[in-house]
Amino acid sequence: MFIEVLKSKIHRIKVTDGNLDYIGSLTLDIDLMEKVGLVDGEKIQVLNVDNGERLETYVIEGERGKGDVIINGPATYKVKKGDIIIINSYAQIKFELASNFKPKLLIFE
Repeated sequence: MFIEVLKSKIHRIKVTDGNLDYIGSLTLDIDLMEKVGLVDGEKIQVLNVDNGERLETYVIEGERGKGDVIINGPATYKVKKGDIIIINSYAQIKFELASNFKPKLLIFE
């Protein structure tokens, strides 16, 4: 049996920009992606701390070292520049391995 567990989490990071006219996704500085083990195109969950909105999208690589957290496409109606968000990704693993699995976390205050 497999279960889904939290794999990666970026907690309480500020959105730096938004782009309604992009096809979708969340652009994230590649340094941030590497710190929590996210890969280009990976499905993510975005939780908006400021208004309670929740959405699923995918992450795309932003420029290294710029600190970009850019919400794109229709999600800009749910998440705005300056909002504080939580970014989660999940993985399916064997049930027997779940109790020893540790997600990669990056926490902002």
